[in-house]
Amino acid sequence: METAKWARVFEIEGHRCFHMAGEFDRPTERSFLVEQAHFNYPLVREISHACFSTTTRKPSITKKIHEIKEALKNRLYEFIKTFHIHLLVVENALAIPVNLPLGLALTEAIAETGIPAIAHHHDFFWERKRFLLNAVPDYLAMAFPPNLPSIQHVVINSAADSSLSFRTGISATIIPNVMDFESPPRIDEYSSDIRQSLGLEDDELLILQPTRVVRRKGIEHSIELVRRLKQARIKAKLIISHASGDEGYEYEKRLREYSSLMRVDTLFISDIIKPYRGKTHDGRKIYTPEDVYAHADLVTYPSTVEGFGNAFLEAVYFRKLIVVNNYSVYATDIKPKGFKVIELDDYVDSRAVRLTERILQNPAVAKEMVDHNYELGGKYYSYSFLRRKLNALLSDYFGA
Repeated sequence: METAKWARVFEIEGHRCFHMAGEFDRPTERSFLVEQAHFNYPLVREISHACFSTTTRKPSITKKIHEIKEALKNRLYEFIKTFHIHLLVVENALAIPVNLPLGLALTEAIAETGIPAIAHHHDFFWERKRFLLNAVPDYLAMAFPPNLPSIQHVVINSAADSSLSFRTGISATIIPNVMDFESPPRIDEYSSDIRQSLGLEDDELLILQPTRVVRRKGIEHSIELVRRLKQARIKAKLIISHASGDEGYEYEKRLREYSSLMRVDTLFISDIIKPYRGKTHDGRKIYTPEDVYAHADLVTYPSTVEGFGNAFLEAVYFRKLIVVNNYSVYATDIKPKGFKVIELDDYVDSRAVRLTERILQNPAVAKEMVDHNYELGGKYYSYSFLRRKLNALLSDYFGA
């Protein structure tokens, strides 16, 4: 999502953007598909399984890492030559080692060519427990992230800036996630039937958990909140919009069991929520995340850890009430801006439940909160802010 926003701002400024990746959601003449760049490429998955949760690696794994790295580096050179690339923007591939050969290939290609590069880091390997025990400290030190003269590093919060500097000596620019607050969202006829599609009754609230299904999202808290609202005679369904992603499906299984125990109607709808509208193979209507946001009554965001908080910003953009956990980046970087939210402090307490009830039953209070938040979002997290930051980075490479 952030990649698309950066590309949009670059294009507004008159640049042309081309994409190299292991998967694309639509064909385009500006896309360069490289299957080995995907973290789910079979050999890449084999390497990841062999290199984490252990402290030694077999020589055969080292050989495979370098073979795929060389293949990826050749494709990188081809990408740069084919599209006459002047600047690389690397999205998290030099921060999280879900594809070790890709990070090594990028590092070597940048070192060999001296091509200007912006390394956009959303989170680092040392922030993820599953990467801490590993057999590749040599590769992590080399490429996650690399310290090269032609790379400018960008992080999305102040804590990441501090930890990057402490661990590597690298200084970074802080650019938080953004939304296009200059262009307010629009609701059209396409999504008007979404409540019916999800089986909501007329007097039932749509409570949206707009995140992937991973443990650090704290989705148990959303389930508990809906249960306690139900006890207060407020009918609601909890809608979880995204799939599990690269962290397995055990947590989703746990949430399904917990929802059943709590007697909360929880819908996992990632099969009908995609970046673009359309139809599923069995003919069901596909909606975008924006379609669901437009019809939500409340957004829950009880994360325990976040690099920034895209879902928080999206809820602000769509003028929705927000229940948010006081995770560290929210506490240090977002909360001081003055947003009005229903705040949790690592668990759902009676105060938060009563406040949620009161606001849901008082439309005037709710409107004042969401309008206030939208104004703050436009001030601190807009495309205009991103444009100024990116132009400053480009001027360091290419002049004013």
